[in-house]
Amino acid sequence: MDRIFEGLNPEQRRAVETVRGPVCILAGAGSGKTTTITRRIAHQVSSSAFDPLDILAVTFTDKAAGEMRSRLSALGVSGVRARTFHSAALAQLRGLSAEPPAEIMPSKAMALRQIGNTLPKPYKFRPAGDLASEIEWAKNRRITADTYLDSIGSHQPPIPADLMASVYQRYERGKNDRGLIDFEDLLEHGIRMFQEEEYVQERFAARYKSFTVDEYQDVNLLQETLLREWLGGRDDLCVVGDDYQSIYGFTGATPQYLLDMPIRLPGAVVIRLESNYRSTPQVLSLANKLVPMLGGAEKVLQPTLPDGAEPAVRSFSSASGEIDFVVARIKDLHADGIPLEEMAVLYRVNFRSEDYEEALAAEKIPFQVRDGAFLSRQSARQLLGSLKRTDTTDVAAAVRKLADRAGYLEELPDGLGDQELTRQGDLARFVRLSEEFDDGARSTAQFVTDIEARFGTEGEGRGVNLLTLHRAKGLEFAAVFLPRVEEGELPFKRARTDEGIAEERRLFYVGITRAKQHLAITCVNDGRRKSSSFFDELSGKPARRSAPSAQAKEPEGIAAEIGMEVELSGGFSGKVIELDERSASVELADGQLLVVRYGERVKTRGVSLPLAPPKGPQERLVDELKKWRLERAKADGVPAYVVFHDSTLESIAERRPASLPELSRIDGLGPVKLERYGEDVLAVLSES
Repeated sequence: MDRIFEGLNPEQRRAVETVRGPVCILAGAGSGKTTTITRRIAHQVSSSAFDPLDILAVTFTDKAAGEMRSRLSALGVSGVRARTFHSAALAQLRGLSAEPPAEIMPSKAMALRQIGNTLPKPYKFRPAGDLASEIEWAKNRRITADTYLDSIGSHQPPIPADLMASVYQRYERGKNDRGLIDFEDLLEHGIRMFQEEEYVQERFAARYKSFTVDEYQDVNLLQETLLREWLGGRDDLCVVGDDYQSIYGFTGATPQYLLDMPIRLPGAVVIRLESNYRSTPQVLSLANKLVPMLGGAEKVLQPTLPDGAEPAVRSFSSASGEIDFVVARIKDLHADGIPLEEMAVLYRVNFRSEDYEEALAAEKIPFQVRDGAFLSRQSARQLLGSLKRTDTTDVAAAVRKLADRAGYLEELPDGLGDQELTRQGDLARFVRLSEEFDDGARSTAQFVTDIEARFGTEGEGRGVNLLTLHRAKGLEFAAVFLPRVEEGELPFKRARTDEGIAEERRLFYVGITRAKQHLAITCVNDGRRKSSSFFDELSGKPARRSAPSAQAKEPEGIAAEIGMEVELSGGFSGKVIELDERSASVELADGQLLVVRYGERVKTRGVSLPLAPPKGPQERLVDELKKWRLERAKADGVPAYVVFHDSTLESIAERRPASLPELSRIDGLGPVKLERYGEDVLAVLSES
């Protein structure tokens, strides 16, 4: 018992002492969440609240599950099941199913590469990984191949939607014909067991009596649905997470399940962990500047470590100036005794590693690329292999020919997946390097030698870490560099919705909070590149883009309606009695008719705006849904966007679902919201 409570702060201790659920632990970055939930599980056992075999702890990676088991063992606790969602679902299928589960595909890539090779030429080069990610995007939202086209809404797949639907259907047919399942099927089959076999709930309830879910902000609809089946109406659940670190929206993950948990399970004990044991006060002060715009459950990180160096927040007038600064700072910190392995350069997309691979190699500084170095990625390997079989001094033409054959695009369309963006970035880098190298005298063989010398000094698990912001989550480094905090990069150019921008800001926050002692945040302002709105927030400037619901926009116009009273220029006033495609007819007080074209300014209800065409049925339905949302938000005492975002209401109005299953397929409608609001929404739809 002494070991369980040793070194805990008051809030951690409170969490550990609360051995019965429901418990919601909102754990800020570096606040010791793993220590807290591991000690809580140990206390559940040592206090005899639960037998260790009664407890199921769910994590998101095998590594995290192993770490939890190791820590429990060090506390003298054994027998607790610490598993990922997928391994827990597999154990369920093996233990409760009448037949053993089908063989699991180790990867979707091979099957999808074969399907991808049959696509029309502009799309056949797209990486199988992007097609796999899209299928996982759908499955994590419980969208089947048959419902895919009707369910994607404004989502942009990596290839045209009709082609992607065909790929999805062919993938499912091929998988089923071979008697295989994929990792998402594991969870889906687990859900169906509970829904189709009456004995399953009873036997599972007898097996597990207490549940702990780590990283709850990363749960998607598929995982949440299975978790609720496991619970079966019980509430002995402890969840831990940080909505500020919810950065996997592309998988279907949403922080809303974490934020809604205390509402869904009344009486839940909510505990905030805000004492940070990782970073200096100076680093935390910078991270906390983002808090007002992060929304969700406010957590202001409190330092426990002594003062350190002030973070560098700098803008440069050239790309070379930014890179030179990062390399020089790495050399200075290393000279001061910080190991290269304790430094990290974090970037938004994989192909940005090339800038730093080249610069570090030129200075003979060892580095390691967590997401695959430039020369180890597929496009580079293919081009180098072909160039080694080529002998010409027309280097640029040879490289361009090979790049074109590989599907190189000078102008990138919207909707490309991360792997295709990286591949296109690598091809573009090869084309540019070949043009710089080509002098009419040197050969392709010399170009290959030059490329391998410039980029081929990656260490084997040693040196400065180069990795994406997503890969950095859960890690920490003595020194962190965040370059290119610029518009189009962070926030990324594909983030166009309020929620998309909000997730990019959370990604930036994750990057900042990886730093223990030293932090540098940089950007380039050269006319072509410009600092991000996030960069400006750290500098104390007003945010150029606001978080959801932070600032109301003035309407572009006021839609004309029959019976609307309007005031017109010249002192006239009257009632709208007729509408057509271009104008509204207003009957004045003396009975005369006046035609008012759309776009002319009118005043109604004390507001002066241009008159707009009448709203269509879908827009009117959105208005009705917003009226209902406002009333419900007032009744629940929460902001309107907590009920539903505007984009969700627009999707509902567009698709007009007629049942709860149809409603559940709309983004933003997880099990919690479906249970809480579903019947009300269907009532609004039926009355409109």
